[in-house]
Amino acid sequence: MVGIEFFGNFDLASAAIWLFWIFFAGLVYYLQTENMREGYELEDDDGNVAPNQGPFPLPATKTFDLPHGRGSVTVPSAENEAEHRRTDLALARTSNAAGSPFVPTGDPMIDGVGPASWAPRRDVPELDGHGHVKIRPMATLEDFAHSAGRDPRGKAVVSGDGEVMGRVTDMWVDVPESLVRYLQMDMNPEGQGNMRLIPINLCRIGTDRVTVKSLYAHNFAGIPTTAANDQVTLLEEDKITGYYAGGTLYASEERLEPQI
Repeated sequence: MVGIEFFGNFDLASAAIWLFWIFFAGLVYYLQTENMREGYELEDDDGNVAPNQGPFPLPATKTFDLPHGRGSVTVPSAENEAEHRRTDLALARTSNAAGSPFVPTGDPMIDGVGPASWAPRRDVPELDGHGHVKIRPMATLEDFAHSAGRDPRGKAVVSGDGEVMGRVTDMWVDVPESLVRYLQMDMNPEGQGNMRLIPINLCRIGTDRVTVKSLYAHNFAGIPTTAANDQVTLLEEDKITGYYAGGTLYASEERLEPQI
């Protein structure tokens, strides 16, 4: 009989485990190559081809159509990588050894390096699933109102060295998430519109003030601005957040020293 003669000595358990290993190896190969479409280290610190790129080759190019009419992106792509690469970093190597640290050669907070670094993201606002701008001032949202906790509007903004730098005039809300992402600060004491954004995670709201510990008074003038008064782009978000975060180390020379 066919069943006895053909499958009589056939080990189904062994076949099953081997099929699993073959499938698993193919899955690892697929996921690893897909992971190499963006952000994979194919170059060394000097821009040369990395000596060890691993056993997996780069995948074939694939084009992704972006939603809401924002074009398309092809990856991996040399043109795309060049467009989103910062080549003017004010940094100097401390050693010729691979992986050695770099030190800033200018003002690291203005140059956007180290803890103050930012990525060249697209200079367009982030959109929600319906194509609407996600982060908007609460003053423009009729359906949003403050209902719990301390309302920061009207409170003074105090720097890490105790100087009053302005006052909070509004909150910028992530509409679909119903979360406050930024506080809007007016640095002009007469309220004439010298506006800056403060990331909500990098300030502390007190009973009578909003404290920004990462920046000192002389740092506030350099806070990146937004091109529009009612929206912030992905690039602007990265620069603003990087500036505040960079102040934790670069706000003054004293912070560069070891802390006990």
